[in-house]
Amino acid sequence: MMRFKNETGKDVSKMDTTDVTEQVTLLWCCIVSASKADGVEFGIGLMDFADMLDPETLKGFYTSMEKEESADPEKKTGQPTS
Repeated sequence: MMRFKNETGKDVSKMDTTDVTEQVTLLWCCIVSASKADGVEFGIGLMDFADMLDPETLKGFYTSMEKEESADPEKKTGQPTS
């Protein structure tokens, strides 16, 4: 989330979900941060990443996020469901 804000100047909660540029940027930020946390070098810049990304992969990422959120109500509210 911090990486996205550094890249865009915008908090991820204010992200325009219809803006493809912001969608690609968020996905790239997630991959860069996850790679860093795993100790894996991810040497692809944002523009090169965008050039390599196909629309179906981007759509699949956001579809899987939506499914995950709908399957776990606690993620939406932050409150335990039991």
